[in-house]
Amino acid sequence: MLRSMYSGVSGMRGFQTKLDVIGNNIANVNTVGFKKSRVMFQDILSQNVTGASAGNGSGLGGINAKQVGLGSTTASIDVVHSPGSPMTTNLTSDLAIEGDAFFVVSPDGGTTRYLTRAGNFTRDGDGYLVNSQGMQVLDSGESPIQIPRGTYVSYSIGRDGSINATDTQGVTAPIGSGFIGVATVDNAAGLKKIGNALYELTPNAREAGNTQVDNITNPAGANSSIVSGALEMSNVDLSEEFTEMIVAQRGFQANSRIITTSDTVLEELINLKR
Repeated sequence: MLRSMYSGVSGMRGFQTKLDVIGNNIANVNTVGFKKSRVMFQDILSQNVTGASAGNGSGLGGINAKQVGLGSTTASIDVVHSPGSPMTTNLTSDLAIEGDAFFVVSPDGGTTRYLTRAGNFTRDGDGYLVNSQGMQVLDSGESPIQIPRGTYVSYSIGRDGSINATDTQGVTAPIGSGFIGVATVDNAAGLKKIGNALYELTPNAREAGNTQVDNITNPAGANSSIVSGALEMSNVDLSEEFTEMIVAQRGFQANSRIITTSDTVLEELINLKR
């Protein structure tokens, strides 16, 4: 069979993957805290037709190797952690992070921990600050943040992440450890998306392969700040995605044309028997 046919197949597979990634990016253009992905390609092994040779020292020069490429493959699918645009909501429980830190949420009171940039939090019936899946937001002391409704009539969250609540007597005091808990990672691109705008650590996300979120601190300790009453939106750029979609579409079309042309050549070979 012709090598060009298999090269075309590999190219179509790669551009199909690229279209899948672009489709997911566009679908999440309005998802709070979403980070877009990108596809990178690399060539596969090349077949040597002839090897290289050096000159013989008597006037005959060297000869370069002759190689035929065997197609392309997906080198990586990277998550781009550039900041998204802020959207003002004026809701105290809506939080956005300025910096590279992540909020820490837990489904079991703090034992299991996930990271997120989606700050669309609310207070449940017991006064716990939770995300849209009901996971509790942790403070800098690694405990769930609770602002009991019957005890406190209002609360505020400062740029330094400080949490202060006013009780029924009009007395304002810090809640829990006093700060929103955040965590940083050494390699944000090494985080694993698990859905619902959540990330979990992988061995490539932190130094020495540590997969435990055990570095919760206040925003100042992570060189970040908190904006209350705002949300970080998706970092997807539609103009960029549509341009990449055109490139992927034309790339897929060109590789399919390679297969069609290779098939025509094979048909001519078969017709030689007639």
